[in-house]
Amino acid sequence: MSKSNAGPRLPRAKGIDMATYYSPRDCAKRARHLILSEFNQKIVDEFVSILGMREEFEKFHVPIPNKVVMYGPPGTGKTLTAFYLANVLELPLVLVRLDAIIHNSHLGETGSNIRKIFDYAGMFPCVLFLDEFDAIARTRDNNDEVKEMARAVNTLLQCLDDFGDKSIMMAATNLEKDLDQAVWRRFDTKMTYSLPDKGKRQQYIQILIGEFQCDEAAITEVSEQLEGCSFADIEQIILKAKRKAIIERQPLQRRHIQESCDEYKPAAASS
Repeated sequence: MSKSNAGPRLPRAKGIDMATYYSPRDCAKRARHLILSEFNQKIVDEFVSILGMREEFEKFHVPIPNKVVMYGPPGTGKTLTAFYLANVLELPLVLVRLDAIIHNSHLGETGSNIRKIFDYAGMFPCVLFLDEFDAIARTRDNNDEVKEMARAVNTLLQCLDDFGDKSIMMAATNLEKDLDQAVWRRFDTKMTYSLPDKGKRQQYIQILIGEFQCDEAAITEVSEQLEGCSFADIEQIILKAKRKAIIERQPLQRRHIQESCDEYKPAAASS
């Protein structure tokens, strides 16, 4: 499997790798269902264009953007965007495991682990991706009771300042207001994510159904029913519905999706 040990040896903590390595090919498989808003697609396209004009920007002494923070509700495409960008740039993606990095029992261990993972990302061009970024980047004003994490934020700031321009640093959070303002200012590109509207829901459902036989009217009805659901919720519901249809050897019907929704119980459906 190409997502292990394909790059330099991954740093370890607590006896496990601190990250997972994904090749560009792996990233392409993960990102194939990504749907971005027009605004975010424009940001990504411009970001890629700038990276392809590196020499011209260096000629005019204009810094190359390489730090992206994504924020919004869970399941709206933040992680997939990191995989998508790595694929487009033909770079490996290094997905950090925060459970391995954070260490509250040993003084300075979390900060040391943060530095190790940034040093690793500096060894070769890649996309370094930290999900649930608020876990290590929370405002220091709220960390009086956990001085270890306040020190970790200071280390993170130093690592962000020292991060070269050959790699891309991407971070995702559902709690952007909890991020330390000094950390927030280090990011040159900010992307906001929201729950999909009816058009995006319908588009995503059609992608997920693919060549599976299904009544077009059912897709429209279901896209209305799943208002307030995230892309991740919709994916799980449609996959469950397709399994039901396969078991019955039937085309995908509205009742399959309804039963799947009742079983999955998305938070939006109960609100």
